[in-house]
Amino acid sequence: MNEQYKKDFIHAGSIARKTRAFGKSLIRPGASYNAVIDQINAKIKELGAIPAFPPQIALDNVAAHYLPHPGTDITFSRELVKLDVGICCNGAIGDCAVTIDLSGKHQSLIDAAEAALLNAERSIKVGLPIREIGAIIESTIASFGLKPVRNLCGHGLGRYKIHTAPSIPNCDDRSSSVIKPGMTFAIEPFVTNGKGLIYESGNPMIFSFLKEGPVQNKYAGLALKKIHAFKGLPFSMHDLLSDELSLIEVKLALSELTTLGIIAGYPPLIEEGRGMVAQAENSVLVDKSGQVFITTR
Repeated sequence: MNEQYKKDFIHAGSIARKTRAFGKSLIRPGASYNAVIDQINAKIKELGAIPAFPPQIALDNVAAHYLPHPGTDITFSRELVKLDVGICCNGAIGDCAVTIDLSGKHQSLIDAAEAALLNAERSIKVGLPIREIGAIIESTIASFGLKPVRNLCGHGLGRYKIHTAPSIPNCDDRSSSVIKPGMTFAIEPFVTNGKGLIYESGNPMIFSFLKEGPVQNKYAGLALKKIHAFKGLPFSMHDLLSDELSLIEVKLALSELTTLGIIAGYPPLIEEGRGMVAQAENSVLVDKSGQVFITTR
């Protein structure tokens, strides 16, 4: 890790923190989902950064990876709302999330997620077995009488890469990895009053580039040119719409690119027991000397 990357990572975290706070302030009963997302994207641009992934808002028993289909909208009313935002500055990433309870019924889930995140952050030091972070998260959540989502986890953050090694579990996964100098990663507890497991369901709106390959129809070729501009960062179906590509043409392009293995799609993640899900997330940098920075706190 060089000093410029460290500075960029800390700067990306600062912008992510400000963006999360701004987005949280917009989420209230009667607000439009699409209007909130548009304002978040405008704020990211105003702050001199780009999204590390499409800002996402997941509701109730949907844990993550949700965006409305283009042309549709949602009006917030009494949902449990997860806001997940990522910022990219010169390739360095700040990734963070917060949950807002518009119903007034689920504050305990938010409290459990935030407490688990804070306790996990306080444990970080060079040499710490990463499985212990998961154990801390799990025991904190259990103290609230709730469950972690066991098959979701935090993740490493790389240059223009939102998911890299190491995985940061939300329970003791018996792994052998340890915290090392130079690591950058996100801690991401998910809390539920359901089964504690998620599954994929529905059509993906969020995608990422996997590899180069030949394409057959012109729509796929046009879409691929746009996809390359994201430098490997995730993108949404909405991002590809333009005067060159209509919604039908974007769907055709994404279908071919997915079938060819050039891109991957990520459907919404649903809690198995239809339990409510809360999320909290911050980004962490451990520098060469072992000093720990919680960049989005």
